[in-house]
Amino acid sequence: MLPSFLSCVAASLLALPQLAAAATVTYDFKIGWVRANPDGAFERPVIGINGKWPIPTIEADVGDQVIVHAHNNLGNQSTSLHFHGLYMNGTTHMDGPAGVTQCPIAPGSSFTYNFTITQPGTYWYHSHTSAQYPDGLRGPLIIHDKDFPYKDKVDEEIVLTLSDWYHDEMTYLISKLFMVKSNPSGAEPVPKNALMNETMNLTISIQPETTYLFRVINMGAFAGQYLWFEGHTMQIVEVDGIYTKEAEAEMIYISAAQRVSFLLTTKKSTSENFAIVASMDTTLFDVLPDDLNYNSTGWLVYDKSKDLPEAATVDTLDPFDDMKLVPYDKMELLGEPDRIVELDVMMDNLHDGQNYAFFNNITYKGADVPTLYTVLSAGDDATNPAVYGTYTHSFVLKKGEIVQLVVNNLDSGRHPFHLHGHAFQAVYRSEEEAGIWEDSGITEKDLPSVPMRRDTLVIYPNGNIVMRFKADNPGVWLFHCHIEWHVVSGLIATFIEDPLEMQKTLTIPENHLEVCKAAGVATKGNAAGNTEDYLDLTGENVPPPRLPAGFTPRGIVALVFSCVAGVLGICVVGWYGMASAVDDGPGLLGRGIIDTDSGPETQEQTQTGQNETTATTDGPGTNAGRS
Repeated sequence: MLPSFLSCVAASLLALPQLAAAATVTYDFKIGWVRANPDGAFERPVIGINGKWPIPTIEADVGDQVIVHAHNNLGNQSTSLHFHGLYMNGTTHMDGPAGVTQCPIAPGSSFTYNFTITQPGTYWYHSHTSAQYPDGLRGPLIIHDKDFPYKDKVDEEIVLTLSDWYHDEMTYLISKLFMVKSNPSGAEPVPKNALMNETMNLTISIQPETTYLFRVINMGAFAGQYLWFEGHTMQIVEVDGIYTKEAEAEMIYISAAQRVSFLLTTKKSTSENFAIVASMDTTLFDVLPDDLNYNSTGWLVYDKSKDLPEAATVDTLDPFDDMKLVPYDKMELLGEPDRIVELDVMMDNLHDGQNYAFFNNITYKGADVPTLYTVLSAGDDATNPAVYGTYTHSFVLKKGEIVQLVVNNLDSGRHPFHLHGHAFQAVYRSEEEAGIWEDSGITEKDLPSVPMRRDTLVIYPNGNIVMRFKADNPGVWLFHCHIEWHVVSGLIATFIEDPLEMQKTLTIPENHLEVCKAAGVATKGNAAGNTEDYLDLTGENVPPPRLPAGFTPRGIVALVFSCVAGVLGICVVGWYGMASAVDDGPGLLGRGIIDTDSGPETQEQTQTGQNETTATTDGPGTNAGRS
């Protein structure tokens, strides 16, 4: 008995360091408007936290419990917080998208996020309500790891954020410039500037012969960015929270929402400073305004007394191909899929004249009841995707399924696609203009044995990508383009993963339900709020109707009248011409036509008429001369 007791005591003592290592990290965020001028060109309202902007960095260790008390002091907008890239294992109700896993936090309301950190790496947090984060509600989220495989090489860490910046608030840009009839092509507003660490002309003081771990996050709304450090190379060691085998790069490309961490070792000499250059991907922009400076420059400062050099011009933008990265854990390709979901990306106009984004001819429209709350209240009907609404574009996944997600880009632009709740295997990406996956000819044996993993992947114009993940994280997870303009225009699908398991394990906190009550949002029912018959979607939210194929009755009438008017117009012109040709009267002289049979007096009058006509067509008195 005693040996057994001593064994228990020993086991408990061994567990004490682990228990001590886990901490509760609490943040109290008052979200409200402040004023800022990050590019030095225009001061504007921005969304800050606790009266400051840029907003704080969230930091924790693997195993920590993170609690964020979010108080909405905006006054005029609802909000929410999404912790981008965190899997939220077992806590899908803390993921953050308003209308999906929670209700929007109305002005004056408070919402508590409470989750345990299960993964290390570089992430960020941002609003997931009403395209709000480009107005400033975006910040780094760093999860430290005592088992980081490259920790012995690292002397210091530096967080570097890249972002694009607009001078107008998103509510104005969306309602006046983007989702309007006068923008039928769907051209996205072009940023005014690019920022580093939410400022311009960033300087980073460094020490010689030191290895830094740079954690780079693109928190922008739109622009992907090319990044390079003059005179230095990067050793990539992480993408989107996934450690990788070291990969040397001179230049990297980081789309909106992606993260890349790398080791950078400084030089022995401190004789000069070096430019850091981030260049926005201008192929994404429909127009290039004359005043757009698409490059932002910072500096690695070895010596503050030395000059800060101008960035050198580069001949080509040739970034490292992230598809070549190998995950450090060498996780092999998941087996052949149990479920294939294929999504075609397209842009088109609807009946209201505005341009929308579509997956498989469906543009996203939020439900009356947050999708997670439909899961929890629908009983056995929760396994039927219909209850979540036609326009949430929901797919129900079974526990443990291997899912292959194929995206065909039928659009001429790049798109960074992000999956909540998972890091997927990036199995394949085609070149530009390669067409759809079905026509690629790629077979299972052609796929990489150890594919790169991340949570955000860029698809090229008129190309395709293939991703795989295992449905081992019950929850409601969005899949969407992370260009915020395309979220606004509807490029979103929803994965409902093991809904019956969620019903067994999830309880919505009372605080969350209070927020729903304050926002006037129902917490039970299908997408249309129907609690009696979950398959009755009468009254669900719908986008505008499609443009009709062919002519409407009004169009046909208009066409007939136009044709009749056109024919009558031609007849009148023809009749007038024929009448003039047979008229020999003096009216011909008035039109400057010489009658060779007339006497000298008549010819003189005719010529005078011509001169007067010519003179009066050139000067400001033309109308008076003709009268």
